[in-house]
Amino acid sequence: MPADSDSRSGFGSAPVPGLAAVVTAVPRSALGVTYHPGCPVAPGRLRLIRMNHWGFDGRVHSGELVVRDRAVKPVLYVFKKAFDAKFPIRRMRPMAAYRGSDPAAMADDNTSAFNCRPVTGDPGKLSQHSYGDALDINTVENPYVDVNGRVHPAAGARYLDRSRPVKGMIRRGDAVWTAMREVGWLWGGRWAHPDYQHFSANGR
Repeated sequence: MPADSDSRSGFGSAPVPGLAAVVTAVPRSALGVTYHPGCPVAPGRLRLIRMNHWGFDGRVHSGELVVRDRAVKPVLYVFKKAFDAKFPIRRMRPMAAYRGSDPAAMADDNTSAFNCRPVTGDPGKLSQHSYGDALDINTVENPYVDVNGRVHPAAGARYLDRSRPVKGMIRRGDAVWTAMREVGWLWGGRWAHPDYQHFSANGR
């Protein structure tokens, strides 16, 4: 994504990059198995956001998210705040890149949104990701503990101690947490079975 060439840190300095984003419809073919008949949101109500983000290497990278149309504005607000704070994102790929496999995406430390599927670790419930207004961010550094006490992904177990901040970890009061509160999205990290990677518009 192009940097904002008008934003500079000082005379003679290199341009300071800013969030750049393009929002388009999502081709049905690009959704793959992440959408199927019976899902609560039709493909026509989904949008593809292509935007830049800071990586763990200190460089700016391009990423993609699929979200519900009404989630575009709050999501862009949050990621602008994250970008301005240089909060790093490991990678940002639509769930179709993982054939809809949440375990595979979490193991890859992926940041994603729409995926019509059951709740991981609780297959009797439909995940809020099925509605396109939920986000999982840096899934390894921000693991999920399911109702059976299992940590997802397994590599995230080392990050259950939230008192020791590391790069990419979401903590109460940081740029991501604060921006989410400002748009009214709630954090799964507050649950009895915490989901530190998860934010959603309705708190589920």
